[in-house]
Amino acid sequence: MKRDAILVTGAAQRLGLHLAETFHARGHAVIGTYRTEHPAVERLRAAGLDMIACDFDQPSQVDRLMADVRSRCASLRAVIHNASAWLPDDAGLPHGDVLERMMRVHVTAPYRLNFALAPLLEAGSAPHADIIHVGDYVSGRGSRKHVAYAASKAAQDNLTLSFAAKWAPRIKVNSIAPALILFNEDDDEAYRAKAVKKNLMGRAGGAAEFLRAVDYLLESRFVTGRVLPVDGGRHLQAH
Repeated sequence: MKRDAILVTGAAQRLGLHLAETFHARGHAVIGTYRTEHPAVERLRAAGLDMIACDFDQPSQVDRLMADVRSRCASLRAVIHNASAWLPDDAGLPHGDVLERMMRVHVTAPYRLNFALAPLLEAGSAPHADIIHVGDYVSGRGSRKHVAYAASKAAQDNLTLSFAAKWAPRIKVNSIAPALILFNEDDDEAYRAKAVKKNLMGRAGGAAEFLRAVDYLLESRFVTGRVLPVDGGRHLQAH
């Protein structure tokens, strides 16, 4: 069984993919989750990463994920909750359905996983283990068009506070609140130009900057129960 593995949820695209590939290149045993099969999943699997299918909107799949991780690992160094869903409030679904889905993915699944995997985190050989929730800038600000999404990310931040208090000092629990880290490939130039004006740095942060924030939290022996903004000073920019 793997010891001191790192679990990265949502590991087959964007920031999760960058984390999974980087940790694997550093020699860590990495377990990654993904929602659907696509070429990146096959690439990760071929490279030796342990990939597990899981749609966090489906409680039965979360059940299987918890059992699979416990059967494959003797201990965990970290759990990085990167899996996410993004729905606007006008997605064509009843508003209650949108909110319930956002809460299942961003709150209920991480809550259940944290409790289920805490014994593996406590069994690790490092001086401490880590849980990192990947949140969003809007968790502390709200959103006119994504009310349910923003509310679920705010609730996820609150999980950080409670779990940090519950499991200190053996397990540190923190959140990262990014804004404009990566553009999507199909974002046009007009959108990109408008978006970068929202922060003081005038650019997207990039996956490497996000990794630096993760590394900071993993390497710290003192920071817990915090939400770390990675937003280019967006909170100081006029909108």
